[in-house]
Amino acid sequence: MNYLNILKQSTIVHLCFAISYFMSGLLLNVVQAILYFGLKPFNKKLYRQINYYLSYSFSSQLVFMSEWWSRTRLSIYVKMDEYEKYYGKEHGYLLMNHSYEIDWLMGLTFCDGIEVLGNCKAYAKKSIQYLPPIGWMWKFSEFVFLERSFEKDKEIIKNQISEICDYPDPVWLLLTPEGTRFTQKKHEASLKFAKEKNLPLLKHHLTPRTRGFATSLQYFRGKIPAIYNIQLAIDRESKVPPTLMSMLYGKPVHAHLYIERIPVEKVPTDEAEASKWLHDLFVVKDKMQDSFMNTGDFFLESGVERIEAFERKPRIYSLLNTLGWAVVTLTPMLYYLLGLLFSGKLLYFSIGVGILGAFYTLVQKSIGMSQISQGSSYGTEKK
Repeated sequence: MNYLNILKQSTIVHLCFAISYFMSGLLLNVVQAILYFGLKPFNKKLYRQINYYLSYSFSSQLVFMSEWWSRTRLSIYVKMDEYEKYYGKEHGYLLMNHSYEIDWLMGLTFCDGIEVLGNCKAYAKKSIQYLPPIGWMWKFSEFVFLERSFEKDKEIIKNQISEICDYPDPVWLLLTPEGTRFTQKKHEASLKFAKEKNLPLLKHHLTPRTRGFATSLQYFRGKIPAIYNIQLAIDRESKVPPTLMSMLYGKPVHAHLYIERIPVEKVPTDEAEASKWLHDLFVVKDKMQDSFMNTGDFFLESGVERIEAFERKPRIYSLLNTLGWAVVTLTPMLYYLLGLLFSGKLLYFSIGVGILGAFYTLVQKSIGMSQISQGSSYGTEKK
């Protein structure tokens, strides 16, 4: 094992990551709060343009962990003519499978490449907005926070979609229609539900919850020009589990990302027909995932038109941003912590240990957030 690998597995280094990430997040939250209350009421456009860079500075630290720290590979399947013409140049509504712990991070990594990372938004449960620094970051960045009550969420979606469509620069809004990450237990419950409702039986996905999509569609139609259908799969030969912990330890993953641009006008306007359209889309997604699981290829057994993949080289900005925050945050914090730990006084030593323990706990809690269900509950109709 070489020195770099030892460094990547060091608990001390991981704690330094945590300190830098959370301290930088809190500092960015303070700037966001000042601008949110002091600038946004008077100049919403300027606020959003500035907040783009604040949000980017926070999210790109995670992209750094993917691209630079773990050297994770991302094979991208897109039609190149559409990629050059549309990607990163228009508002987009994203439909992505929720199969892995790191699927959202692979999405962020791709978005960094097309320069929309600072304007990536998603649907999230309301309780997350109270969790610093990430929940505060999302709140100030106008994410769609849902109550888990469809009647309330319908108004929230209406208002937030209107706000997002008003952004001066391209915004990508993510919905995971499955509502929660795929597990065997959830899949069994999903199959039972699908049989009861006479819906397609999916092998590698949960039955999509359509009400949130259909509701959103009626409000963004004519404002967001395209839906981006995203299918993610992890190399089946990989011996490294696709988890945040693997990346934290510097272990590379090879992810495959298929993206299809679908003009919104191709989706039926009728709510029932739009719901059926989403179910049909997931049937195709399921065939692609099954083909990949069987052959390591999205197209060989799915019947979907073959698209050649390319791998994008990491942009240097996430590296420079992360190193910059490490200097700004770690220099004073480590000086302070070392002073406590080597003060020779039990009380100060205990405070230092307590602070380190708090940061370690924050790391575990943050990783745990990606391991539990975060999906919305609307869309599951019960008789």
